[in-house]
Amino acid sequence: MKARKRPTLILAIYFQTSGFGFVLLEYQLSPVDWGAPEVRGHDRAKRCLRQIDSLLTLHTPDVLVLQDTTRRGTHRAPRIEALNHQTLQLAKQRGVPVRTYSRPQVREYFEEFGATTKQRIAEIVAQHTPALALYVPPPRKPWKSEDARMGIFEAAALAWTYLRSSAGAPPF
Repeated sequence: MKARKRPTLILAIYFQTSGFGFVLLEYQLSPVDWGAPEVRGHDRAKRCLRQIDSLLTLHTPDVLVLQDTTRRGTHRAPRIEALNHQTLQLAKQRGVPVRTYSRPQVREYFEEFGATTKQRIAEIVAQHTPALALYVPPPRKPWKSEDARMGIFEAAALAWTYLRSSAGAPPF
């Protein structure tokens, strides 16, 4: 009997002001796990890293996808840049390859679908990944903060960009 190789697992993480959003996908966009844990308090970076370490231990992904927060990538707050870098180091310690994509790279990919806003990108992701459809937040009003669930879709957009760049075609 021939042993079956397990599907490629892609863990994408997107850092937000109040925590992070993540999505764990099997290769063909089947979500295995997702969430947007809110982490508050003075030691939130340490607690975020603990939760990410737990995700890496529990799921042992084949690749970790993060936002590119280097000088040539996307400008983010120093706290988020540091957290992104610490996560990258944690993944390297565990032997998990890391891929990074800037916001312009993600937008460029989703322009093919006519999606240039975070809301529209979330709707496109939900349309092709029905398990996430219940989590699409309503359109943001100018006076409101961004919904924490948007982090799930930002992470999924990073994963889709990874799939596109590694396969050369849309992931669906």
